[in-house]
Amino acid sequence: MSLPVGDLAALLKTLVDTRSVSGDEGPLADAVEAALHGAPHLTAGRQGNTVWARTELGRASRVVIAGHLDTVPVAGNLPSRMIDRPGGEPMLWGRGSVDMKGGVAVMLHVATAVPEPSRDVTWIFYDCEEVEAARNGLGLLAKSRPELLAGDLAILMEPTNGQVEGGCQGTLRFTVTTRGVAAHSARGWFGRNAIHAAAPVLARVAEAQPLFGEVEVDGLTYREGLNATMIDGGVASNVIPDKCVIQVNYRFAPSVGVAAAEAKMRALFDGLGDFELLDASAGARPGLDRPAARAFVSATGVAVAPKYGWTDVARFSALGVPALNYGPGDPSLCHRDDEAVSVSQVQACADALARWLAAG
Repeated sequence: MSLPVGDLAALLKTLVDTRSVSGDEGPLADAVEAALHGAPHLTAGRQGNTVWARTELGRASRVVIAGHLDTVPVAGNLPSRMIDRPGGEPMLWGRGSVDMKGGVAVMLHVATAVPEPSRDVTWIFYDCEEVEAARNGLGLLAKSRPELLAGDLAILMEPTNGQVEGGCQGTLRFTVTTRGVAAHSARGWFGRNAIHAAAPVLARVAEAQPLFGEVEVDGLTYREGLNATMIDGGVASNVIPDKCVIQVNYRFAPSVGVAAAEAKMRALFDGLGDFELLDASAGARPGLDRPAARAFVSATGVAVAPKYGWTDVARFSALGVPALNYGPGDPSLCHRDDEAVSVSQVQACADALARWLAAG
């Protein structure tokens, strides 16, 4: 399969119509690799279904631009087709159009169309972003070839509706388990109800809300949050439950480290039950105080907002590289059956990225 990299609209449609559900990115990775090898100013390489390409022009700075090739499973929303949303704006409908074939189209088009950027560029097209972290192609590359993620700035082509979203929040997921004594519900006084014992845990979550406000990091204001997201307890309608598990999610500002976030949560729920950390991911500072990030925001002229949620920019931040999210597509449409991306927004993002890379 040959990708029409010179025609952005045709490239976008071809990418969306090429199925690449997580774990099945091979054919698309093959096509991306061939397109990159066809650009004489790029040196391309591959690890599994993660493909990268680099310029080696000896520029004073380097930027890393990354996007994932995979999508969530198709749900009757392929092949793609053009539709008009309210207002008559032409949009390409189809699985992956927003998350994130629109961003991949921008990357491929600009990578091949700008042969002499003012900054050296590393382009990374990776697999398995939509599944468990252990399979994430960018994460695997960070372990095996961390030098490929090195740069003065990283841009992740996540859908942001064409604005810049700086960094990302950290996330901590843990359980608090309350214990009781099982008994027949007709003689409940012989037992101790673990679900009732969960009430103070839930109350602590609710009472703690004022403690999690807004935190400014590098000029952007992030809002922290603490929420109980799942609860499990009981074995039968006539049995006093001896165990109740409350799962809690803490979203914290990128200025807070994972160890500090965990310590804060352990202290908050101390004495209320058994605390178990399930997983944790550090956030990413936007680095808007760094020259490369400021230059990108200035050149594109787009609005800047904090990223609420976690993205792969955190992998760059862990390596000391400031990272921004920037790409076409309304993120509220991600993974929806009616996923569709504005064709004009894809073009606008490509123009802005090319303009920044070409600027002296």
